[in-house]
Amino acid sequence: MILRSRLFVVLLAVTFAAHAAPRVLEHVPLKWKPTSDLKLGPMQEPATAIQFEAFKDVRERPELIGENREDEDKGQIKPVTTTDDVGTFVSTHMRDLFKQAGLNTTDSNGGVIIKGEVKQFFVRETGTYQAEVAVHLTIVGSNGATLWSGTATGDAKRFGRSYVLDNYYEVLSDAVVNTVSSMLQSAEIQKALAHH
Repeated sequence: MILRSRLFVVLLAVTFAAHAAPRVLEHVPLKWKPTSDLKLGPMQEPATAIQFEAFKDVRERPELIGENREDEDKGQIKPVTTTDDVGTFVSTHMRDLFKQAGLNTTDSNGGVIIKGEVKQFFVRETGTYQAEVAVHLTIVGSNGATLWSGTATGDAKRFGRSYVLDNYYEVLSDAVVNTVSSMLQSAEIQKALAHH
């Protein structure tokens, strides 16, 4: 009987601690969970294979990918951080989206090479989840000449329960999808990709 009551007290303490400790979404792995589809305009098929270099993450705080600001007026801002490489994550999934769009990509010796610097990869959560992605891209020919340089951006927004990791994953993934949609609808970028 004493053992049983001790066990009950321990379970009660554990349950209370679990409810009392605020959830913290820190050092989470990045996951690809898009809910949006690519939007493509008229496209010309590049005659050459496209090579993606791993992008560099040049954000001021590379670990920070989001914040919950619902209780900002009470001085509470809950961060979302990762130890994964955001630059590699973005370039890998951009390449996958290019393949999904029917474009030929390669690991090496591409006719054109896409280099990138991730300037923004962030979710601000207030009443909704709002993600922004911005990548400064340089498209170069196999001879090293710059064919196009500029910033591609995409955003996404969704409703969801407060401070839920899957919602951060979904809205960030959708922002990357929308960034690629804007790239593949750009006549200038299409022209650069078709260079040979």
